Amino acid sequence: MMVGSLGEELDVLSVAVVLGVVAALVWSGPSGEVVRLRGLLRADGVPKRWSWARPARIVRWSEGARRAAAWRRVSIELCQGLVAELSTGRTPGEALARAVSYLDPPDPGVLRPVVAIARDGGDVAAALERAAPDHGGEGLLRLAACWRVSLTVGGGLAALIDRLGTSLREAEGHRSEVTAQLAGPRSTARLLAGLPALGLLLAAGLGLHPLSFLFGGPAGFACLVVGVALDVTGLWWTTWLAARAQQTAI
Repeated sequence: MMVGSLGEELDVLSVAVVLGVVAALVWSGPSGEVVRLRGLLRADGVPKRWSWARPARIVRWSEGARRAAAWRRVSIELCQGLVAELSTGRTPGEALARAVSYLDPPDPGVLRPVVAIARDGGDVAAALERAAPDHGGEGLLRLAACWRVSLTVGGGLAALIDRLGTSLREAEGHRSEVTAQLAGPRSTARLLAGLPALGLLLAAGLGLHPLSFLFGGPAGFACLVVGVALDVTGLWWTTWLAARAQQTAI
């Protein structure tokens, strides 16, 4: 009886530890409000020279997504800096050089050729197109188009860039809102993925010794493998659906 009671207590303790780890993973993700707040800060941030707050760095994204978000932020800051410098009466080349000096891009060397060409009076639009990264470089490409239109048609460069900056901020705000809306389904998926551990804890509390069954023979081990595979597949599938929805929305 003492051996059985000890085994039951060990089962309960083991499942409780597993449940605690799963709970930590489930509730470690940011809430929708936190994601929305980060998005608002990221969408409105500009260099310290001006009065707005700098955007927060994105630390939870993959490296590629993080770099793309950083380049979108740099594009917004560059537009705001150009408008501020052009409004003081500087030439476009000088304004671009000064605006770039306040930026903190993921790869500072990418924009150096653009600054050099701007100071020499070269083709700035072509330089911006070459500098634009494959992911997150849409803002630089649109800035290059504004620059080319201003030189070709003779329109006001400051007005064009100001409208471009507004458009980029609105797009970034929409992207942040979509991310915040998807935070709920992602958290729910993590919660559902942890429910099997709760079932193990309940079974251990009823004296059914679930761990002894799962690790005590081929049948139990097969159930464990299939259950874990289905659980992981469901979590991956939900994450994939949320990612596709986010890509479609933005």
